[in-house]
Amino acid sequence: MADSATLPPEAKLRMRRAPTQKVGTKTINLALQGGGAHGAFAWGVLDRLLEDERIAFEGLSATSAGAMNAVTLAYGMSLGGREGAKKALANFWRRVAHAGMMSPMQPTWLERASHNHSLEQSPAFLMFDLISRLYSPYQFNPLNYNPLRQVLEQSVDFERLRKDSTLKLFLSATNVRTGKVKVFGNDEISADAVMASACLPFMFQAVTINGEDYWDGGYMGNPAIFPLIYKCESRDIVILHINPIERVETPTSARDILNRINEISFNSSLMREMRAIAFVTKMIDDGIIGDGKMKRMLIHAIEGQDFMRDLGVSSKMNADWEFLTHLRDVGRERAEQWLEDNFGALNTRTSVDLGAMYL
Repeated sequence: MADSATLPPEAKLRMRRAPTQKVGTKTINLALQGGGAHGAFAWGVLDRLLEDERIAFEGLSATSAGAMNAVTLAYGMSLGGREGAKKALANFWRRVAHAGMMSPMQPTWLERASHNHSLEQSPAFLMFDLISRLYSPYQFNPLNYNPLRQVLEQSVDFERLRKDSTLKLFLSATNVRTGKVKVFGNDEISADAVMASACLPFMFQAVTINGEDYWDGGYMGNPAIFPLIYKCESRDIVILHINPIERVETPTSARDILNRINEISFNSSLMREMRAIAFVTKMIDDGIIGDGKMKRMLIHAIEGQDFMRDLGVSSKMNADWEFLTHLRDVGRERAEQWLEDNFGALNTRTSVDLGAMYL
């Protein structure tokens, strides 16, 4: 038998196995979207799912803030199981809040008093918003300072993560040169890979890895679903939605128009993959192809679109601890409701209307 050190990455990935599960446990894959500070909503969802020992995790596909949640969860899990993962996520978001306290972009006293979680009255935010429209990050941030890198490196030992994680990780970034998605697997996970997945080109310089430059993965996979289909055994994919797919009103301000363009762009790749899954599922259901010749995927979604739609775009940069814990609590509530309504569908059927939600 070959030494595992000599095996190619694909073979080593197949050798990864989830921790021993109790009889009756349902194994799922998670797809984690990005969304800046709104990623604390996913923190709450994950925190609640980790408490339910009826559920086990196999693969995590993630982008941007989702990538940070994914590596933090996987690292914490490798240290101390479910409780270790919960503790690691809480510590990560506390560090985010602490770093945010050092930022000049703070909510005003009126915004704090009204609990609207916006930064739109913050002089520092307004100045940054203007500067980022006129100058590139190579001009206004020549040293390429990003406080999240330090937070990430304090939260995750990437060498240990690559060696010890039992979860399959797939982090998406966008190759600037080719425009294609790059998926970083377990053996490629590093602080650079996570920062590449979260690199918004109007805010930060491209992240260079092995001679290639990368921007935020949301442009090409928010998150990518195909790695969970091809490289995981579980057919269940639970998507944690952060970016609203639908809005009732047409935006009219420049900031809101740009935000809606980003929402549509960042959801487009996910919707394309959902269309393909719906197409294959219909062919199986119609008997055109056999269930076994092609893999029938079971899709589920935990979302808070009604809640997220009411949050202004500037709140994605609000790292105030009160706001982050509010998002966490909403995420926990939505996960609790989802478990109550849909746990029985796991390993059995898709629990969302693909046509209504994605087509």
